[in-house]
Amino acid sequence: MNNRNQVERIKNSYPVGTRIELIQAMDDVQGVEKGVKGTVIGVDDIGTIHMKWDNGRGLGLIPGEDNFKVLSRPQEEEMKESDEPSKEQSQGMGGISL
Repeated sequence: MNNRNQVERIKNSYPVGTRIELIQAMDDVQGVEKGVKGTVIGVDDIGTIHMKWDNGRGLGLIPGEDNFKVLSRPQEEEMKESDEPSKEQSQGMGGISL
């Protein structure tokens, strides 16, 4: 069982909206195969990362037992969007992006 500090670290490491890819299929579960991607929807009080998988499944990950990698975190997605010039900016420069 995870202690409170471990659970807080998990919550901070995998905030809601984090995109994850499963590296190895979960042994006892059909439908959650290697390579499936999903979005974190929460972390519970014992440190299970609850997921909404792109294939429609909703099974949780257990850090240290399940093999997965982070693809992106919510703040990374926001930064990517803000780095792209808006349509108005592109048109204002005659369609030339700097």
